[in-house]
Amino acid sequence: MSAVALANEIRNRSLSAREVMQVFLNQIDRLNPELNAIPTLIPREKALEIAALADERLANGERIGPLHGLPIAIKDLADVAGIHTSRGSPLFNDYIPARDSLFVERIRRAGALIIGKTNVPEFGAGSHTFNTVFGVTRNPYNLQKSAGGSSGGAAVALAAGMLPLADGSDMGGSLRNPAAFNNIFAIRPSMGRVPSNAIDTGWMTRHGTEGPMARNVRDACLLMSVMAGHDPVDPLSIRESGEQFLAPLEKNFRGTRIAWGGDMGCLVMEPEILNICEKSLGAFRMLDCEIDASPPDLTDAMEVFQVQRAMGNTRRISSLEALDRNWRSRVKDTILWNIDKGLNLTPEEIVQSDVTRSEIYQRMLDFFEQHDFLVLPSTQVPPFDIELDWVHEINGQQMETYIDWMAACCIITVTGCPAASVPCGFTTDGLPVGLQIVGKPWHDFEVMQLAHGFEQSIEFDRPLPYGR
Repeated sequence: MSAVALANEIRNRSLSAREVMQVFLNQIDRLNPELNAIPTLIPREKALEIAALADERLANGERIGPLHGLPIAIKDLADVAGIHTSRGSPLFNDYIPARDSLFVERIRRAGALIIGKTNVPEFGAGSHTFNTVFGVTRNPYNLQKSAGGSSGGAAVALAAGMLPLADGSDMGGSLRNPAAFNNIFAIRPSMGRVPSNAIDTGWMTRHGTEGPMARNVRDACLLMSVMAGHDPVDPLSIRESGEQFLAPLEKNFRGTRIAWGGDMGCLVMEPEILNICEKSLGAFRMLDCEIDASPPDLTDAMEVFQVQRAMGNTRRISSLEALDRNWRSRVKDTILWNIDKGLNLTPEEIVQSDVTRSEIYQRMLDFFEQHDFLVLPSTQVPPFDIELDWVHEINGQQMETYIDWMAACCIITVTGCPAASVPCGFTTDGLPVGLQIVGKPWHDFEVMQLAHGFEQSIEFDRPLPYGR
């Protein structure tokens, strides 16, 4: 059942929250030992107890929220009061937060029942979910393939039916990449759509944001309606209510102008990924959209992303020093590389990256004068072998850094535009492929409307994931 349907059944008392909790816990017991998507889980007795309390509140006529009775596990980068939050690092082995992150507080207040944490790469760095604390998360469509990341545990838990909804976060594709790898939907919202109280540089150039993941767009809208909404604690918070995401998704798309990005003129891609995504454009034609191949110029966006990501990584130093003075020997090489790159940046490089990013934004505004949406592949490769640390080459071309292979998402991050990944097909090896839909600045709901129309129109064979 969809999350929307489950929430309605609980609200109507056709199903109890305890019954729903029991079913999901059984699925977790059955599949999680192999998939390793939810490494931290509260005791079963405690989970059933909070579900029973949810049923009591409903029976007593108390006012309930839109997620009432739905179990959820939070990505292991966000603080959840009373639950071990590892951030995928041994440095946080003993960390149990005293309070929730802001979006977690909203999810809890909306009635969701938090039962654990979903797995991440160390500090969320890289789009392959493994760490030395909990190990690797496996793709449910092929247990020898990567789940993507950094919201890999959340995506796998959804695909395998272990959760009805999940949160994620995205800097360079950490919502969109695992969504594509696991045949689910996710959207990276506009910056400030989901406000944060966990930032230490609220005014500085920002790339990361939380967002919803689900098995379909309508379910994601339900979660977005709770996560989104203004809060003054975040200086970039958008002054709009999250309730807009509960509006009807149906829309007449006749005449909607879509640009097919393909490889964007700057990305190295596996030909099969390009072919599957281009074939899926027929679903937009069924919606009477107009499609052309005239994407914006984003050739310099990856350099901006690399500089600003490295700059942001230097902020980790003080917190890591506070945890362990020998922290450099306890974090993975890619994190050290990113921190050192940031330390070696010149003031001129940092300022120029923001100048270039501003130019890119203006280019996007010009592009959207002629188009309503941009579409391109969510990833440059299908899910890769689980033994790899990251994708080192595509089509014989070497990737210089651990980020380059996921540039299809990184360059869109730099634009600041909302971007979703929606399932669009499978490779001949039965591995999922996702299509990225990019909308105008702050037009998040319109992106979800088009994604909904797309998922209703597209037809392709959908193999079942592990355990389904």
